[in-house]
Amino acid sequence: MPSRVVIATRESPLALWQAKHVKAWLEQRYPQLQVELLGMTTQGDRILDVTLNKIGGKGLFVKELEAALQDGRADLAVHSMKDVPMVLPEGFALAAIGEREDPRDAFVSNRYQSVDELPEGSVVGTASLRREAQLRARRPDLVIKPLRGNVGTRLKKLDDGEFDAIILAAAGLKRLGLAERIASLISVDDSLPAPGQGALGLEVRADRADLLTLLAPFNHAPTAACVTAERTLSQRLNGSCQVPLAAYCTVEDEHFLRLRGLVAWPDGSASVYAESNGTLKSAAALGGQVADLLRTEGATPILHALAQGA
Repeated sequence: MPSRVVIATRESPLALWQAKHVKAWLEQRYPQLQVELLGMTTQGDRILDVTLNKIGGKGLFVKELEAALQDGRADLAVHSMKDVPMVLPEGFALAAIGEREDPRDAFVSNRYQSVDELPEGSVVGTASLRREAQLRARRPDLVIKPLRGNVGTRLKKLDDGEFDAIILAAAGLKRLGLAERIASLISVDDSLPAPGQGALGLEVRADRADLLTLLAPFNHAPTAACVTAERTLSQRLNGSCQVPLAAYCTVEDEHFLRLRGLVAWPDGSASVYAESNGTLKSAAALGGQVADLLRTEGATPILHALAQGA
């Protein structure tokens, strides 16, 4: 067992909460272990005037952290799993996936209680093509505008009157003690979550057998199985920030999974949905199965067009 562990983390309030959460877990489980944080600013944090799908995707939030793991400045990195690219660079591994927080999207507004209450032409902010596509399908009369920055920055833009409402991940608001800002939680039937939404992942160098052993108890098997199914679906479809893609898996009882997937046009004009069931032990196979079903139902033309920049 190592005597000291350094956690690489972005310096946004939510990222720091996540890193401190893992730090507290490590210190409680291994009282003799010295745990430190290494705060870093990633390219995704620095570029705030352009949507993620135009500057390289969510991987911009993890590259600098992986560099710190590679050169030994840090031992592990804590990520929101929805921000982790579907294929890790060679030499890196996910040591554990923690128990999931609420995976739903949250409707946040100072004047309205739900999407349905918004008057025609209301301005809604989101940084996610997935959220935008599903919202446009439900309310094509709304004006959707991009919204970047950390949670506090986004809430301030709402409070300053730039938006009538914004859509955020419920998990982040709850973790930051801001659950009271949630006007309503959006049903997964109306806004299917992103792969891995609400779950934390611990990334290490693949050759750190000591850390793989140390962090294994943090892994929550049901969450890990669900996230594996979701990420496999996305990987099979070459999911990225350029594609409005959703994948949400639940444990229906102790041994069975239900995976739902969706691919949509960004303007919400059409979408393709598929779902299937499988076992916890066959999570990856289930992800591949639902990906194939989505292609069969008509996702391929959408994926091809978006890959070509249509």
